[in-house]
Amino acid sequence: MNNRRDLLKLASLAAAAMPLTAGEPVVPSGLKDADKAETAHKSFGVERVYFNGSTPQLKDVTAGSLLLHPGQEPHPPHKHPEEEFMFIAEGHGEILINGATHKVGPGSVMYCEGNKLHGVKNTSSAPLLFYFSKWLA
Repeated sequence: MNNRRDLLKLASLAAAAMPLTAGEPVVPSGLKDADKAETAHKSFGVERVYFNGSTPQLKDVTAGSLLLHPGQEPHPPHKHPEEEFMFIAEGHGEILINGATHKVGPGSVMYCEGNKLHGVKNTSSAPLLFYFSKWLA
């Protein structure tokens, strides 16, 4: 006969096996080319979002790219709870992290902890392409 402790143990195991955000869409494993990404043409550049949603291990994850027009920034420096990586693929610019400005070019990678001030600006006369991924565990 099952006692209360056994029932609680079973309930906790069942909860652990469920996605963190039950009922919300879960990002599936897969591959998405640029022409299949959700694309938005904005005044500062072209933004593509390849994946966005929850996973079995993350409450929220977003992966995308931004082709930033010369002299532009997508928004003023900001903070958000998600951690974030930016990978510079083409062009040159500046990335602000916690009050320090860094010059960046192809091959530069930024990591920013959650709730830390950061931003990116294209300081050149050519487009700046970067890929980003941010997540909330």
